[in-house]
Amino acid sequence: MSAREELMQVVDNHRAAVERNERIPMPSDWTFGRVDDETARHAAVLILFGHLDNVPAVSHDSTVSDELDVLLLERARTLRKHPGQIAFPGGGVDDTDRDVTHTALREAVEETGLDPAGVDVLGRLQLTELPVTNFLVTPVIGWWTKPSPVEAVDVNESRTVFRAPVADLLNPENRRSVRVERDGHTHFSPGFVVGDRVVWGFTAIVLDRLFNEAGWTIPWEPAEEITPPFSNRH
Repeated sequence: MSAREELMQVVDNHRAAVERNERIPMPSDWTFGRVDDETARHAAVLILFGHLDNVPAVSHDSTVSDELDVLLLERARTLRKHPGQIAFPGGGVDDTDRDVTHTALREAVEETGLDPAGVDVLGRLQLTELPVTNFLVTPVIGWWTKPSPVEAVDVNESRTVFRAPVADLLNPENRRSVRVERDGHTHFSPGFVVGDRVVWGFTAIVLDRLFNEAGWTIPWEPAEEITPPFSNRH
């Protein structure tokens, strides 16, 4: 199957759970409290895959094409929450949004300037808990049929926007366990080292699960640990 077909299969596998409004908790070694159902906000992120334009993958012999990429952004380092972290485009659901898919696309347009007409929405994954900020997040999977230029629209929110080669994310040499110390406890998340950037926390957890479900993961060594930048705030 093609990467697009494999992603569609993942979406199909989630469909029944999505319809039942089931949720996925954070891994037991990355749990900062619990989501408060009475006050939790809903949010959505766009996980947008496409084909690389001018940034070839360094890694080869992967489980995916060298040309496959995913759209990510680096959050501004001055933000109060998740400063400097690598993230998917996305944000909180507004009352005027038709549904969470609309939320994900709207936020992606506001943050990256992409043309939503070129995005084919494949579907949604299960709600994912984000206790540290008390959000329930819906990942929306998209395929970039007609890629458009992207950039950090508001530098107060995003430092940069970039397309990461998936083959490089999957390369075992770029995989790490990210260790965070907080309130006397040690927490771990999957990590992806891409150049001088580290994808960790919520974004890395969602990518790791998605890669596993798509059958793309290449065995790697979780014992190799690093600490992330800006780890004092999550």
